Amino acid sequence: MSAMGGRMDGLRVLDLFAGSGALGLETLSRGAEHVVFVERARGSLRTLEANIALLGAGEEVTLVADDVFHFLRHAPPGSFDVALADPPYAGGDAARLAQLFRATPFARELWVEHPWRDALPLGPDDRTRRYGDTALTLIVAEP
Repeated sequence: MSAMGGRMDGLRVLDLFAGSGALGLETLSRGAEHVVFVERARGSLRTLEANIALLGAGEEVTLVADDVFHFLRHAPPGSFDVALADPPYAGGDAARLAQLFRATPFARELWVEHPWRDALPLGPDDRTRRYGDTALTLIVAEP
């Protein structure tokens, strides 16, 4: 989250492969207006529901129990200000997500955590930061 900067006042956030919801919940603490969490694993959904309840954030979130790629097929371009994704490292989901975003940018920017060895193609306004074996890539929607 520190790579993204400070405040996120009034932003609409999409947290893909949400897991425990740590990323999306952190954006709420930085002023995000609303977060949509997308997660399909039952255990992660239970943890996410408990974390939302613990923080009293039920009014500020939408929880979607679905496959990320199925969900995104129905997301109109520009639906969100910021999208965050921490897909499983095996299976190529980061590259697939980046490709989908390039075709239909569902947010102004997409932040993807992925293995450093799995470099994502970068556009002129995109950037990647390396943290050991992990990379964080920012992909900016083209105007």
